[in-house]
Amino acid sequence: MFDTLKSRIYQGKQFIKDIPNAPMREQFRGFPIIKDTEGENWQNCAKACPTGALKLNPLSIDMGKCTFCGACQNACKNRGITFSNFYKLTASKRENLIITEDMSAEEFEKTAIEVKKEIISIFSKSLKLRQVSAAGCNGCEMELNACSNVNFDMGRFGIDFVASPRHADGIVITGPISKNMAFALEDCYKSVPNPKLVILCGACAISGGIFTNSTEIDREFLEKYPIDLYIPGCPVHPLTFINGILGYIRNKH
Repeated sequence: MFDTLKSRIYQGKQFIKDIPNAPMREQFRGFPIIKDTEGENWQNCAKACPTGALKLNPLSIDMGKCTFCGACQNACKNRGITFSNFYKLTASKRENLIITEDMSAEEFEKTAIEVKKEIISIFSKSLKLRQVSAAGCNGCEMELNACSNVNFDMGRFGIDFVASPRHADGIVITGPISKNMAFALEDCYKSVPNPKLVILCGACAISGGIFTNSTEIDREFLEKYPIDLYIPGCPVHPLTFINGILGYIRNKH
């Protein structure tokens, strides 16, 4: 018993105290910054992108398609594209994920999430989510599992993953949605009682990612049902996920 107490005192508090303002390591690739620098070969930059996230007319990066691999940054010899370590990337509308030239992270954060009073009134104190891996690679799934560990401790905000859709307030979808998972995903959605949220997590879920042109995916679900939140990443960082949810249900960024 005394050894346990000594260990607890020695280790201190392991959780991140201030999630909305938690520092991120410099190496993290987050919000992209686009500058039309003189002499930049944008054709080469665009060709380097594996998912077609970088468009030239107008000059923009779609974070819903972006895998944050850094290939475009490496191809842009005059630093036309750089990735900051800003991790609050969530948006409540698909079009808000398209980052244009000279757009700042601060500007994006102010407008990306549309706050709704009814969402805050219903879900701000408690939000239970059912996670559905719709043919994901387990990258996003592992990061979502980390949201509940001692470091991030998502449960202190009343946000938890549950085992049954009947106990959930919404679903979190990862993966591009394969044909084999299309029925199971819709069945899970229908099993969640109303009102409910649908959250797309990661490039694969939002746009299909690197599997966009595969004949084995079936994304009809996204055309039939409304999407509440889009959380970019490949994989999604726990801080991106938790802050995105908090920004939507509590208006905290």
